Amino acid sequence: MPSLKHEKLCLAPVAGVDEAGRGPLAGPVVAAAVILPPKGIPRGINDSKKLSAAERLRLHDRLQDCATVGIGIVEADEIDVLNIYWATMKAMTLAVEALGVAPGHVLVDGNRLPRWTHAATPLVSGDAISTSIAAASIIAKHTRDTIMLAHAESHPQY
Repeated sequence: MPSLKHEKLCLAPVAGVDEAGRGPLAGPVVAAAVILPPKGIPRGINDSKKLSAAERLRLHDRLQDCATVGIGIVEADEIDVLNIYWATMKAMTLAVEALGVAPGHVLVDGNRLPRWTHAATPLVSGDAISTSIAAASIIAKHTRDTIMLAHAESHPQY
């Protein structure tokens, strides 16, 4: 289970950042940035891949109510221009900017960081070890799944 160990080592507020949609051949890449509240963190936060869709929905809604959340989306046409790596970095940057507050530190799932001025740490498998990154993974995955379900309704042939 993820813990707050890494968050406690950073200047507050700490934002966790993760993305969804790097591997698929269709749809956008979606990144989320989440600053958890000092108290009242929802129970059950984990890597989004380890949660059912129903559990992700429940936690997504709870996190939207109690945390500071930013979302960045880069659509497929821009991914084709930038490539998936740079599109992911852009989505992460947009997500942090969408928080509306400057984080004291950013924890990013993975081994690379966007080119920004924020103090930041990349954490390989961050969604498995950092609660704020796991929360971001839930927001990003649920948001992207919602987008893809809407695409499926308007393009049932796919």
